Amino acid sequence: MHCRPNMVGPIVHPTQCCYTHTHGKTFVPHIHPQHTTNINHQHFAHVHYYPQTQSNVSQATHQHFVSPGPGPYTGSGFGGY
Repeated sequence: MHCRPNMVGPIVHPTQCCYTHTHGKTFVPHIHPQHTTNINHQHFAHVHYYPQTQSNVSQATHQHFVSPGPGPYTGSGFGGY
């Protein structure tokens, strides 16, 4: 006679959690605009000159008188002088 083996109920163990990690790399561009303005400063120094010239003036005045009588030079000569 063959005997059936004894069977017991299964023993169920707690589920073992296994993790598989995958890593990906994502690049996020950050743009920081810059603008450079080159400013050239030019200073104009206005220098004023006052050149001075000089001149000399010599004035002479003349007056002519008509004498009513004979002059101091009564001899012969041009105009009686």
